[in-house]
Amino acid sequence: MSTQVPRLLSGLVDDAAVFPPGNAPLPDAVTAHRTHRAAWYADMVGPLLLPASEIQRGSLSGLVDPAEGLVIGLIGDTGLDQIPQALAALAPDGVTARQIEAPVAKRGEDPQPGLSELLALADRLDGAAVYAEIPLTFGLMGALDTLAEARAGGLPVAAKFRTGGLAAELFPTPVELAAVICTCRDRKLPFKLTAGLHHAIRHRDPETGFNHHGFVNVLGATLAAVGGAGVDAVAELLAATDPVRVVEPARAHRDAERQLWVGYGSCSISEPLTDLIRLGLVNGGYEA
Repeated sequence: MSTQVPRLLSGLVDDAAVFPPGNAPLPDAVTAHRTHRAAWYADMVGPLLLPASEIQRGSLSGLVDPAEGLVIGLIGDTGLDQIPQALAALAPDGVTARQIEAPVAKRGEDPQPGLSELLALADRLDGAAVYAEIPLTFGLMGALDTLAEARAGGLPVAAKFRTGGLAAELFPTPVELAAVICTCRDRKLPFKLTAGLHHAIRHRDPETGFNHHGFVNVLGATLAAVGGAGVDAVAELLAATDPVRVVEPARAHRDAERQLWVGYGSCSISEPLTDLIRLGLVNGGYEA
């Protein structure tokens, strides 16, 4: 572990360069990911996230040396039934999927049928972590109960939630997100987040007018939840726009392992890294 990236931030940011709004071409994303993995801040960076559709098209062929042992996170954008084919297509390039992430329902749909299908898939996989993306709408609590029961039974499954998108309703309020964090805590259920977490501190996007959650807000809020805080206290941290309010808890726990919140996907690695350096949570610079 680099002394410049504290243990609390290890693996915090998965490399989602090929996804919106970054939309990096796959060759560029693979090259940039190699750079991240060799950089002084590599401990902060999780796997390269790639859609199953690209894998099935053979888009990695010729971009990866099987000897390099590329590790990815597979995003199931082709339907749950196609995930095994995508996983099989990774083998010739020597690529390993450390995690699989897939939506189990659209907003307003019952998540239980898709969740049952994903759990059956997880039971057939060889140890890869599986994240069920659950909409923050109808059937959420029941789905989290189902996930928690499966995890307690030994399946390496956890939850994933969206915290942003192209419409205002896709951004959960601080109270809504706090309730989800506390619910996961009560069920001992780890979770990932995706979308909207562009910067460290909560802010309003001047172009869209949407209020974005800050990823350091989420970090501070999760620390508070793990410590036993209730929904109101967790929501206050998520809503804070004063950096000191959320940076100090993170600094106080910098040498501890991050609990409950696995991390999040970002189409940029440099943006969160820059914010963390400015806030004094990462010692920016190059090692001698």
